[in-house]
Amino acid sequence: MFDFWTGAPDLPVYGFLIRAIIVYGYVFLLIKVLGQRSMTAINPIDFLFGVIIGDVVGEPLANGENPLGGPLAAAALIGGVHLFLSYISLKMPRFRRVLEDEPIMLIEKGHILHEEMAKAKLTVEGLLMDLRFNNAIDLTEVDYAMLESNGQISVIKKSRFDSLTPADMGQFPKSKGYPTVVIMDGHIIDANLKKVGDRAWLQNVLQQNGFNDAKDVFLMTADETKKVYLSGKKQVKSG
Repeated sequence: MFDFWTGAPDLPVYGFLIRAIIVYGYVFLLIKVLGQRSMTAINPIDFLFGVIIGDVVGEPLANGENPLGGPLAAAALIGGVHLFLSYISLKMPRFRRVLEDEPIMLIEKGHILHEEMAKAKLTVEGLLMDLRFNNAIDLTEVDYAMLESNGQISVIKKSRFDSLTPADMGQFPKSKGYPTVVIMDGHIIDANLKKVGDRAWLQNVLQQNGFNDAKDVFLMTADETKKVYLSGKKQVKSG
């Protein structure tokens, strides 16, 4: 009856399905406990944790003879060690340098540091590719470029090549804030509506944009300046 947990040479299909559900839920819970991380900014210790966890809990899903308890216990221990190391690195900056590599300066004041590129094992082609990803095609515009600990390259352009901002022109527009979803798939989200207006304001906005009812709207957002985006179920409007 509990072959899905203890393992068996002829584990039936439903046993693998139960194992898959258990492992998925367990890893999901483990990730939630460890905290949210950005996948685009993963550092080496997070990558190592992901690889080991995947190998430990993945084996019982491929081999029905292996018991499930041992791998889950090992995964919990690895997760605990990872959480402990993350906490220590947060509290002790010196120890953080052991877990996370220091950023490497690749370009300084417009000059490419080829010795640092060799240290980072980065080719000129690789550097140029990363600069293109950062919208820095022209090397004469680059002031600094850093290889960050997560493997990405950050670029700081020379001041004269910075984009012109409203502040540069003596203008100080009101902050737009974060767009709030007011209507989603025809349903009004009252908690969000209170942040930007009331029902009367909403009905007025809908009529101005050619909608008689919120049920005709697929998505509506509004920011702090009450700038509205409306996408109908049959057409797209903005205002």
